[in-house]
Amino acid sequence: MRIGIDGRKIPAAKSKGPVGSLDHAGSLGMEGVFFRTILDVSPELDRGMIREVRQRADELGLYLEAGLGKVNPYALPETPEVRAIGGGDTLLGFRRMMEACAEVDIRELWISTAGAKPYKGRFGTDRFRTDVSWEEQLEATRRFLLKLKPIALELGVHLNLETHEEITTFEILRLIEAVGDDVIGIVFDTANVLIRGEHPVMAAKRIAPFVRQTHLKDAYVELVDGGAYQKAVHCGAGLVDFPAVLQELNKYNPGLHLTFENDVPRSEWGILPGEPHLIELYDPEWIAGHPDLSREEFAAYFELVRGYTERIRTGEVKTWQQLNAEPFEYAEAVQWIESSRRHIDDICRKLGISREGEAAAGICRVD
Repeated sequence: MRIGIDGRKIPAAKSKGPVGSLDHAGSLGMEGVFFRTILDVSPELDRGMIREVRQRADELGLYLEAGLGKVNPYALPETPEVRAIGGGDTLLGFRRMMEACAEVDIRELWISTAGAKPYKGRFGTDRFRTDVSWEEQLEATRRFLLKLKPIALELGVHLNLETHEEITTFEILRLIEAVGDDVIGIVFDTANVLIRGEHPVMAAKRIAPFVRQTHLKDAYVELVDGGAYQKAVHCGAGLVDFPAVLQELNKYNPGLHLTFENDVPRSEWGILPGEPHLIELYDPEWIAGHPDLSREEFAAYFELVRGYTERIRTGEVKTWQQLNAEPFEYAEAVQWIESSRRHIDDICRKLGISREGEAAAGICRVD
């Protein structure tokens, strides 16, 4: 297992550009870069630029991953660049992105069903839209994925759905069953599953056979009136049991790349700290909207969150208000990455998970 970083979230990504970000990643001890979409490498799909990025990654010995975008037709208008790259033809836009990736041997491609919204509670995701039901969105996603399937098979690429804020692992598995695991896999975001009330280890056990990419981050989850607050934190600072998660993932994909999705410097992205995402755990509509969630898993989830909340109450863990009050610029972002790297390295060492040549050769194992 090799450790890398999200190409959109690496500090100074905007100023350094894609090639400079590769050099920066190497200087931070990263072993790969996962560009969120191939349009982050070149908005015009300039083959010269994309080949330059591929060449530089190879020179530095870095793995290179990328993605496409949203595959939920109801969310596609939020990313007009995808339609634009196809000259108004959305399906052609996806084909052109997939062709550009395949030409430089980027075979594992990130996709998602929607994106986080700046609203409180359940309206912070597309799952609870009132103009179109989530079931209708999933069905539209299934139909669109079936249109992408022959293109993916022709080009030899794999499309991987992220465990994003709005979708459950159960729903992703049903999409894989409907479309085929020869084309569809999973990007496991270790913190996002908590927003859907899923226990990270139980989620890992469900989806591990299909995980082909990752977004690694930890999660602060605090019980409050109305549910729980969730906030991303560096690996080792939250409640995700990474030893159990990594051990499960390693069983099925010992060469899996572990990509950090770190917080970004506030001034670089113009971000002001606000309240964490509110998970409305006790709301009847929220509960009814998660029919796959078993009592056993929800009980395990609640116990996990209750224990972490107690650590917050005793001062062992900083509150989200304290975290928001602290500066978070370039130095803090780098510290986030380095702390996460140490935590994951320590776990791999203790579990006997190889992170060197064995992983690249696909023979890494848990001893």
